Amino acid sequence: MKNLVYSVQTISELHDIVGVEKPKHTLVSVIDYSKVNVKNVPDTGTFTCEFYSINFKKHCKFLYGRQAFDHKEGTLHCTAPGQIITFDKRNEEGSTEGWGLYFHPELIRKSELSNRINQYTFFNYQENEALHLSDHEKHILLNMFKQLKDEYHTNIDQFTQELIVSNIELLLNYCKRFYNRQFITRTNQSKDIISRFEKFISDYFWSDILEDKCIPTVSFFADSMNLSPNYFSDLLKKETGKSAQEHIHYYLLDKSKTLLMNSDMSIKEIAHKLGFEYAQSFSKLFKRKTGISPSEFRIA
Repeated sequence: MKNLVYSVQTISELHDIVGVEKPKHTLVSVIDYSKVNVKNVPDTGTFTCEFYSINFKKHCKFLYGRQAFDHKEGTLHCTAPGQIITFDKRNEEGSTEGWGLYFHPELIRKSELSNRINQYTFFNYQENEALHLSDHEKHILLNMFKQLKDEYHTNIDQFTQELIVSNIELLLNYCKRFYNRQFITRTNQSKDIISRFEKFISDYFWSDILEDKCIPTVSFFADSMNLSPNYFSDLLKKETGKSAQEHIHYYLLDKSKTLLMNSDMSIKEIAHKLGFEYAQSFSKLFKRKTGISPSEFRIA
């Protein structure tokens, strides 16, 4: 079936699909991509995995929209459970160099990392937002991949899982540091995105479009910038100190204050004009952000 997407539930299933030896640990594995046998991959080449992945690849080619990307020096891309992974069966076997760390949510279920995993927002970045690594960064991460592999290849004892989880968290923290560096080195590109976003959001809120539509989401504005919601919000936070949601609330409140001060519209009418289904929702947000109700602001 051409459009079938396979759901891979276990590390063992993943090893079978990519044609590598059986895993040494049921919940975590490091795969050498140069040893992957693409002939074993389903005809669609597409499947979802019910675990996290951290992938470093060299000579990686992919399409995003109509733009082609060719990262000869290598990139890092992370995925969360349920996201789609694709192997290009047109590639020659062994043509992709790199490593992939895969770990099941059950591995971290009882650890503190389980409570913090959502802080690593790069798991939901798109592939064209992958991390471009310096040689020094590649050296650090590849050593950590090898250390993790060595840990679960040794005799498993009462310390194994704790050490593996600790090493994974350390790896994730390095990824966070390297992404932060990339935001800094791409500051000109980031400023261009922010400039386009600020014009787009200003035009959007000061048009009459809100009256006919709901309040726009972070995903709506991220899509308009051709970015994933997490990457978009992280970029804004880094460059402006405010998240995408905070920007939306700023423009929403700015327009509401103008309408409150310069029109005779009722609170209910203003709420409707701003895209709120219920006036109570507008009043609650306004008071939470300003400390006073819309009515109190109007007579102040």
